[in-house]
Parts: sequence; C-alpha cells; structure tokens
Amino acid sequence: MILLLAGTADGREIFSLLKEKGYPVVATVTTAYGAQALAGGRAAGARAPAGGANGADDADGAGGAVFSRALGAAGMAAFIREKKINAVVDASHPFAVRASANARRACKAAGVPYVRYERPMANLPEDPLIHAVRDFSRAARKAVSFGEPIFLTTGSKTLPVFVAEAKRTGKRVVARVLPAPDVLARCLALGLQPADLIALQGPFSYEFNRALLREYRAAVLVTKESGPAGGTEEKVKAALDLGIPVVLIKRPAARYPRVVSNYAELLGILENLPKGERCE
Repeated sequence: MILLLAGTADGREIFSLLKEKGYPVVATVTTAYGAQALAGGRAAGARAPAGGANGADDADGAGGAVFSRALGAAGMAAFIREKKINAVVDASHPFAVRASANARRACKAAGVPYVRYERPMANLPEDPLIHAVRDFSRAARKAVSFGEPIFLTTGSKTLPVFVAEAKRTGKRVVARVLPAPDVLARCLALGLQPADLIALQGPFSYEFNRALLREYRAAVLVTKESGPAGGTEEKVKAALDLGIPVVLIKRPAARYPRVVSNYAELLGILENLPKGERCE
C-alpha cells in the first residue's frame, strides 16, 4: 500500500497513475476541498485515525481512498502503521515544507521508504520586471513599492502578511483564492471586501490571466515559483506582456533522500525498491 501526500494537480495525476498501474494507494490532503477534487467531488465524514488527526472529510475515489487529514509527524507515523503503508510518495506543494518534513520524520519512525516528487521549475525569462525574493515578508514589502492594486496569487494562508503590509502603507490588495467557504471567510475576516476577491480555481491560461490583470488594473503581480503545474509561466508572461512588474517568491530550499521530477522516475523507484520495501 502506498501513501500519497497530494492536494495539487501533480498529486491528482499521480493518484490516477498509481491506480492505473495497479498499486493499492491511499491519499491524504489537508482540506475537504482537496479531498473532493481528488476523489471526483465525493466526500463523506469519517473517523480520524489514531495518532492525532485534525479533521476528517474522507472519500473513496475509484480504486483508492482519500483522507482529509492535517497530520503531524507522530500522527502520520501512526497512520502509516494503521494502514500498513509500504512507501510514502510526497507530492505536496513545493512550498509545503512543514508537511514534507513531517513526512520524512514519520517515514523514519515507521521504517518505510520516502520518495519526494518535486515538480519541475517554471521556465521564466530573464527580465528586469521580475523581482525574485526569498520569502513572503520580503515579497509583501517589495509589492507595496509598486503601488496599487497588488494582484496576489499566492493563496490565502499567507494573506495576513500581505494584508498587514498593505494596510500599513495604504495599498489595496486584490486576492485570487480558491472558491471554498472557509477560504472566503478567512479573507473577509482580514478586512478584504468582496470587490477585492477573485474566487476561482486555477491554473489559468495566459489569455485569462492577462484579462484579469487588465480588468483590475494591477500595479504588480505577486506569485510563487510553483512550476508549470501551478500556472506560473502563464501568469508571469501575461504580466510581462502588459508591462506589469512581478514579485516572484522563490521555492524554499530543501534536501530529500529520494527525489524525482517526472512520473517515469517515480514508477521506476516504486518498482525497484529493495527487497522488503516493495510496494505490493
């Protein structure tokens, strides 16, 4: 049995691929919204596993189970033992460094192999309009220097950092976020108005990004270096073609014991794990 840490477009594709290849697989995501997306929109409540789970909206997706669980290292290790997991495939978001660190610790504690799927980097041009920064605080300070509105596409979890800096400098933030009730409630609680919110699930085409940037008269685009799967290239190209500066948050640096960047490599590792580690 394979445990897949999903919640991204890559995770959904890997989930389908592993089922197609005949691997028994369970997937975990951190939100009910992610569970529904992974399982094709079907979700139902279920009991949390031993070891300290946070929330439970679980679903059966044709041939594989999906669990909505925010697990720490100890909880994940317990989950691995409970479900008799043979290997963990970490396809979480490149910026989900805490989740990946918890997974590595859990695998070590439970004695199972860990494989990191790291999506490729975006192919971005060298351009003076692109301002690369190392973290969200620097991104917020840089963004406000370009005026308003700040067109934010970094998700809702780090929104407080940008909203605080925007309020301090009297700038407007327009945030593109997932159309989930808890996400919208979080945005409104921070003081954003409905006119400041674009509630849509991406990634989006170049043409759609360009239209939104023009419609909202964006002074600057803020995005993460999430790779092609996250739509980074389309967002950045749209902004550059409109002459809009881009604040690009670089991926956190992390080291993994086993890392792959394409699906063929991943299958090769799973098929050739040392004896006693095979995912059967």
